[in-house]
Parts: sequence; C-alpha cells; structure tokens
Amino acid sequence: MAEHTPPTRTIVIAALAVLVLGGVVAVAAAAPNAQHADPAAQTAAPPGENGTDSELLESEFVVEAPEEGDEYFEAAASDGSWVSYVNPRDEYRDPYLGSGSGKICVTLVNQAGNVVAGESVPDTQVTIPTGETLSWHSEADPIEVQYPLTEHYERPLDADQFGTSPDVAQGDGYLDSHCVEFHGPSENATISYGAARIEGEHADRIDVAGYIQQANMPGWDTDIDPVADAVPYEQVGGWTYRPGASHGQVVVVLQLDPPADDGTGDESDPDDGTDPESGDDGDDGNTTDPNDGQDAQNGTDPDPNGGGNESGEENESADRATGASDDGDSLPGFGVTITLVALSVVALTRARR
Repeated sequence: MAEHTPPTRTIVIAALAVLVLGGVVAVAAAAPNAQHADPAAQTAAPPGENGTDSELLESEFVVEAPEEGDEYFEAAASDGSWVSYVNPRDEYRDPYLGSGSGKICVTLVNQAGNVVAGESVPDTQVTIPTGETLSWHSEADPIEVQYPLTEHYERPLDADQFGTSPDVAQGDGYLDSHCVEFHGPSENATISYGAARIEGEHADRIDVAGYIQQANMPGWDTDIDPVADAVPYEQVGGWTYRPGASHGQVVVVLQLDPPADDGTGDESDPDDGTDPESGDDGDDGNTTDPNDGQDAQNGTDPDPNGGGNESGEENESADRATGASDDGDSLPGFGVTITLVALSVVALTRARR
C-alpha cells in the first residue's frame, strides 16, 4: 500500500511555499523603489532652481572706513560736510594751477547690490578715457581699474561714496569705491571723461549700470542708491568748475552679470540631471537624431513605442516615477524565479507521497 503524506506535513509544505513566494514578491517590489530613491536624482534641481544665479553672486567685500587716528584717515571738514581717506592714486598737479579737485571712481556690485572686489572676474578691467585737463596725471590718461582689486592695488577700496550713518561725516562707514583722485586744476577748468569700456576675460559678466556724478557742491551726497540712481553716460560726461565750488566727482557703477546671458543660448547645467538628451546609460549627448531637439522642447519621448534598450529604460523610469505598472513589467526579472519555486514545491510534494 502506498504511503500517504500526513495532512499536517502537506500544510507545512504549502505554508513554506507561500512564505518563499511572499519574500520573492517583496524583493521584487523593493528593487524598483530603491532604484527610484537614487540620492542623485532627488538632489538634482531643474534649470532656474539649482542656484545658478546664487553661485555667481560674488561674496560681499567688506572694508570698514578708517577712523580718525587710523593710518589711512586723511582729513575731514570741520562742519562735517566731507571726509577724506588716503588714496595711493591721488596726485597733485605740478605746477599747481588752482584749487580744482575731484575723483573719478569705480564701484563693482553683485546682483544683490553688495560691493565686491571682482574675485569672480579676474583678468578683466574697466577703462575710462579722460580729457586733456587730466593728461598730467600718471593714473588718468586713461584711468584703468583691474580686477580683482585685491591683487592689483595696495588699497582695493579707498572711498565711502554711498549710504549714510550717524556715526560718520560721509557715507555709511564702509568703503565701496576705487578712485583716481586729482588736485590742482584751475577753478574754471573743465573735467571730461569718456564712457567706460569693459575688457578682458570676463568682460561679458560685467554690465555698466550707469554713472553717479555730482559737481560744484561742497561735499558728496551719499544718500543715494548706486544702481537705482545711476544714469546713462549721455547725461553726464564731465563738469566745469565754478568759483567757490571747485570740486566734482563721478562713480562708474558696474554690476556683475551671470554668464547665462552670454548669448549662446546654452543655459542648462550639464550636471543638474535635466539634459533631455542624457539618459541613465551614460550617453554623452552627442546624437545625430535631427528630431531630438524638437522632442526635448515638446517634452515628448523620441521613441514613444519603447523600441530599443534606451527607450525601454526610459519607459521603466517613467513608470516608476508615475507609479504606473502592469502584469508584464511590474516584477521585471522575477518571473522565472517564481516559476522555479512553484515547480520545486510541486516536486517536493510528489516526492513525499
């Protein structure tokens, strides 16, 4: 008589089979979820949200204005209308023709309006041509300011031209401009200068925001915004001294500009994971398909039928991102394993009979 397997043993074998199948299903479900939780994919930011602009904002260059008694403090008006600091680019005309004096300055700010030293735009300079009246000045024919200021000048900043503070006679107590200063023109002389030119390696990253000019005043009004109050060159360009007020100044206001505005149209970050031509297969994006550009613009898959290995991988990624699945693709690679387990259970059951 054939030996029969006790019912209890059959139940145990069936339970083990269920547990094995459950474990396989759990592993299969976890695999695509783990792949979807790739840290690189989670941290990648779309264009315009990956901090591109903020990376281009050079850090503020903070230099406190010298106080009376400091090495670089020069003089101040008794009525508090002006204050002067030592400037290595200040020269006195010889022969001295009169009490005419002035400054031609440059200030560079980032996109937030903070003063910077130009560390992000090395090997770049601004040139300001001047007229015959200043041809005697060794630093003013023309005036040149090179960036970064910290690498080219003993005093990167030497004037406090903007802002206010109750604690100082002029400005807000922080230096913000690099100036060429002059003394000695006659009291009725005309000071003229040309439009600023930006040249060098990063000239396309600096914009001329405008000019702030004040002349024939006892001091300099600092209660102004250098960017908002700057005017085009056509509204300035020089001044003529008047008796009793033979002083004038101008500040050329420059502002950093992101390289995305370089006119090439390529504003995408190759590492931000948003390049429509780069897949997970390491493709370097050098493709000759003439439809790729149009497809990327329209947000469509170049191969909607999923043909080829690349399209198959892209479709699987899309399914995981949207939560879509079907019977054929929801457990990729595990169909054979499940079949083998099921056959093994059946064979084991028959062998025990």
